[in-house]
Amino acid sequence: MSETERIDPLDELQPERIAEIRERLLAWYRAGHRDLPWRQTRDPYHILVSEIMLQQTQAERVIPKYREFLNRFPTIQSLAAASTAEVIKVWAGLGYNRRAVYLQRTAQAVVERHGGQMPRDRAKLERLPGIGRYTAGAVLCFAFGEDVGFWDTNIARVLHRVFVGPELPARRLSARQLDALAERLVPPGQGYDWNQALIELGAVQCTARRPACLTCPLQACCRSFPEIQTLLSALPRGTRLKRETPFAGSTRYYRGRLIEYLRQAPDGTELDLLTLGHRLRPDFSSEHLPWLQQLVEGLMRDGLVLAEERTGYDATDPRRLHVRLP
Repeated sequence: MSETERIDPLDELQPERIAEIRERLLAWYRAGHRDLPWRQTRDPYHILVSEIMLQQTQAERVIPKYREFLNRFPTIQSLAAASTAEVIKVWAGLGYNRRAVYLQRTAQAVVERHGGQMPRDRAKLERLPGIGRYTAGAVLCFAFGEDVGFWDTNIARVLHRVFVGPELPARRLSARQLDALAERLVPPGQGYDWNQALIELGAVQCTARRPACLTCPLQACCRSFPEIQTLLSALPRGTRLKRETPFAGSTRYYRGRLIEYLRQAPDGTELDLLTLGHRLRPDFSSEHLPWLQQLVEGLMRDGLVLAEERTGYDATDPRRLHVRLP
């Protein structure tokens, strides 16, 4: 049996400890939290848009794009009926462009299968394109007021630190354990505030690189507090932990550049493979064609571009393949 399987925080959860953690965290959240636009609505479509945008993107960057997106696509029907090219263009600035495609596919599925009404059943939500357990739980909780537990990377970090200790590989909780822990902790009738409080704590207090343990509302009942303080105190004053940044020559980097070129082009513009290659990299040559074809094929599989062959060109001529937004 692995070390992870031996760790089960549910075995050690006492009602008194759960009550104390709930009381401390809810009081902290209600005393003051970020005024985010998606916390001012219970519209399931608006909640869905915010949750998809917030995946791997900080709230500060999402706020203006969230408002812009809903101004252009105010209803789930308007998003479903739009051209995919327009959706991708409005998404500009958020990155991870496939999220825009999945969001539109979800809107189309809701319109086609559920008459334009977001289902209130978790299993039905999870059957929608690109909707996983976390997003389904967030919609149920934040739009419909359901007392459900769910977790993403930030919530998992908070739960792990509070109930197990620092997230060391040898003792990391499994997805099954996190599911059970998240469900167990939700206070009846207060699921909305509870889950928002967990998100808030992970975003502004219990961060990945520099947790503010000394002012944390859960300091007194957190398993990680002694260890994290020991680690941080050993760092030179003013040191910040290194943040990983995307490598400039990565596949993700070039996918983003290709989509951006097509976004900026006039509607309906098609660019041949040779033109695209030279715009993506100044050292482009025939040796890079297989790489570029794979890049385009990946974007096609994700529904981000369309590519069509044109007649009148030799089979090896890169100009025969024309690429555009869907």
